[in-house]
Amino acid sequence: MGYQYVLTRGEYPEYIRWMGLNDRLGSCKMIHFTSSSQYKIQLYDKGDFTGQVFKATEDCPSVMDQFRTREVHSCKVLEGAWVFFEHPNYRGRQYLLQKGEYRRPVDWGAVCPSVQSFRRLIE
Repeated sequence: MGYQYVLTRGEYPEYIRWMGLNDRLGSCKMIHFTSSSQYKIQLYDKGDFTGQVFKATEDCPSVMDQFRTREVHSCKVLEGAWVFFEHPNYRGRQYLLQKGEYRRPVDWGAVCPSVQSFRRLIE
């Protein structure tokens, strides 16, 4: 519950370095990587995997520039793990998505469908 922060290997002497809003953490989870080096995701502009589908295998700093939309209403992570960001250029709230199906934004922990950038989570 609450804000998610995806921290990769490194040092974080203060919470601002991981874009945290304050110095409190309620829980944490280790992410286990699979041996696959493939990354594949399908994004949909409507819920329940309907509407226009956008496919990606690489990081995307601006969903608007690349796909002409600002919202993702459902998605399927086919390979790898991904991080959605609320704003362009990997800023704002973060959402971790591992392999699986997400029928609506609440399934990945969001309250609205605003996804304006995303990137692969690489070990």
